Amino acid sequence: MTKIALVTGAGTGVGRAAALALMKTGFTVVLAGRRIGLLQETQKLGEAEGGASLPVSADMADPGSIAALFAKTMDTYGRLDVLFNNAGMGAPPVPFEDLGLEQWQAVVNTNLTAPFLCTQHAFRIMKDQTPRGGRIINNGSISAHAPRPFSAAYTSTKHAITGLTKASNLDGRAYDIAVGQVDIGNAATPMTDRMVNGPGVMQPDGTMSQEPRMDAKAVGDAVAYMAGLPLDANVLFMTVMATKMPFVGRG
Repeated sequence: MTKIALVTGAGTGVGRAAALALMKTGFTVVLAGRRIGLLQETQKLGEAEGGASLPVSADMADPGSIAALFAKTMDTYGRLDVLFNNAGMGAPPVPFEDLGLEQWQAVVNTNLTAPFLCTQHAFRIMKDQTPRGGRIINNGSISAHAPRPFSAAYTSTKHAITGLTKASNLDGRAYDIAVGQVDIGNAATPMTDRMVNGPGVMQPDGTMSQEPRMDAKAVGDAVAYMAGLPLDANVLFMTVMATKMPFVGRG
């Protein structure tokens, strides 16, 4: 039986790396994201290595779009084995007191409410399908452990993802649904190009510095490992980071 995975934010970066790694290990992957062109690029890269996927345009800030994404998945494949809640965004790096409510809410909607809604849809599918159960993996980020300067919205949502991971893993036990979290530090993606260009990124002491990065493939492989476990085993939390990034001892 072909296993079905759904990856949000699959058009670039970590989402693309995870989707390709899942395809390589035999999953058929639903590629979700706002920009269909980028999803189709991911699809072509996967097909070049024999992988199968379905690009679906979906806006994680729109509950109706999320519902349509899961309906499309069920209409096409009839089941869902793995969900990777990966899509996310940050707010402008401004002083805490200058962060606007609209910016705060945009980050919360994408980084926390969307994974909550996706997880609900996945629960409804996984508890009723045969064979029963499935796996949900959340992108927590190093910011689920420690903040960067001027990152209140992003850091708050990523700390909250840890709570969502624990709570949904507990509630999923009754239905053979395993929930885990991968916390990623400095993967080489377009989002982290600023870490190695120009002055780099702000450090806790207010200075600017470039930081080491790792190939995003390392993250994709970690997600694929978690996804491939039998449902009686679970990686609750995994940290995958650039070895020399300033995380341990940050601040």
